[in-house]
Amino acid sequence: MESSKAIMRLTDQPALDALAEPLRNAVHRAFDSAGPAGQTAKNALHGVWLGHPLHPVLTDIPIGAWTTGLVLDVAAASNGNASMADAADLAIAVGLAGAVASAVTGLTDWSETDGRSRRTGLVHGLMNLTATTLYAAAYALRRSGSRTAGQRCAVAGYSVALGAAYLGGALVYGERVGVSHAVVDGPDQFVAVAGSGDVGENTLHRGRHEDVDVVLARQHGRVCALSHSCSHLGGPLSEGTLKEGSVVCPWHGSEFALDTGDVLNGPATMNQPGFDVREANGRIELKSSER
Repeated sequence: MESSKAIMRLTDQPALDALAEPLRNAVHRAFDSAGPAGQTAKNALHGVWLGHPLHPVLTDIPIGAWTTGLVLDVAAASNGNASMADAADLAIAVGLAGAVASAVTGLTDWSETDGRSRRTGLVHGLMNLTATTLYAAAYALRRSGSRTAGQRCAVAGYSVALGAAYLGGALVYGERVGVSHAVVDGPDQFVAVAGSGDVGENTLHRGRHEDVDVVLARQHGRVCALSHSCSHLGGPLSEGTLKEGSVVCPWHGSEFALDTGDVLNGPATMNQPGFDVREANGRIELKSSER
């Protein structure tokens, strides 16, 4: 418990921003320099095609493989089975491959965070880098015949990986990184959220009715409505950029189709909830979408 508190106190240190900012900018430049291909790659790494972040899917590979490696090491030590020792080496190699894929997706997601989430993610990533380095050393030592030293490196790496996993949980369940921030529920019956005159052609407007909070956009005379808080990290879409058929979040650049709420560009991976809209008696009314 004390160790976890110490880790969380570390993530509150603003000094981490001095390291985080240049790294974040470097990631952005790498994708931006590749143009449209870079955006496509970025969307794929975020998991736009999957409908939720890709990173947590890949994190299961190193943790699972390295856990298997530890179990096989114990079994090999107890019965002297060389085949189990070889299988443990293979499990470590699989974990290393998974760690690389997990790191690339995690770095991509992390580059679109701010504040405490970004600091926590930085420590999380550095711990995973340490664990991976220890496992790489463990694999090299084992293959060169120094199995005892390799096993010790593996145990150290596993311990660090567990600490990193704790921070990963804090990011999801504490900072709500990777979960939808959009309000999904809407009214079952049409309610007025704005006047027709409030939403001019090619403009964005924030509409409200009790708990309903939406961004309204009018293009070609037609009004569309999406949940106001961006599904990525809750950015205010009414303060974003209106493009032909889409709206771009002002915080991290997630782009959503006005008609359907589908993600067109990440970092958001979950679609933006939309609403059925009608105009009557000078009012814009909406209800939960039947689509």
